[in-house]
Amino acid sequence: MGERIALTNPADGFAFGAYHAPPAEARRGGLVILHAIWGVTPHLRALADDMAGEGYEVLVPSLSDRFEPGFPDNDVDPPRLPRREVWAESVGWGAGTLGDVQTAIDHLAGPVFVMGFCFGGTTAWLAASRCTGIAATACFYGGAIARYVDETPRCPTILHFGKTDPLIPPDEVAAITAAHPDIPAFLYDAGHAFVAPNAYHADSARLAMLRTRQLFQRSGGGRGEA
Repeated sequence: MGERIALTNPADGFAFGAYHAPPAEARRGGLVILHAIWGVTPHLRALADDMAGEGYEVLVPSLSDRFEPGFPDNDVDPPRLPRREVWAESVGWGAGTLGDVQTAIDHLAGPVFVMGFCFGGTTAWLAASRCTGIAATACFYGGAIARYVDETPRCPTILHFGKTDPLIPPDEVAAITAAHPDIPAFLYDAGHAFVAPNAYHADSARLAMLRTRQLFQRSGGGRGEA
């Protein structure tokens, strides 16, 4: 359903790829999906197609193009993990990464929603806090959100965490919820990446996506809206 397109960050002229899936029926709005450490994987491209089938115009920007251009062929590629971890730790969330996210947001007509997973979950949190033009945000198991607990989203935001996630200890989740008691933080009987194929937990994934869809609908994502 979707296709690869090129976007250009106007701040520095950097061109990067993005997966674009047009709405298959009455448009609900735009949706930016922010990828995990692996990039714009087949799973995220399929998710984009699914959400486009529900009426969203979807973009999945390749935030790792500045490090390693292209879309991966596999959802998980263990030999590439060390290099990807170095990239994720070194890239930060400065003008490059968040500027590319803003470029994707600006490419879509509103209302524009954001969801992100793992690395993308933290990116979604910071986009909600620093970027403009976002109607609502859903952050899935953002491993570094606790580092940025002093930042506050400027749009309706929800958080999804796994109770047995070894990468996000309970004390970090507690710190986030203590700092932001008004932001819903849902805990699921699952580990890390419970929406992804390699760690999929059906009940948790379905409930988290249902809550995300409901948030978007409450925040202006009704059928037929421009």
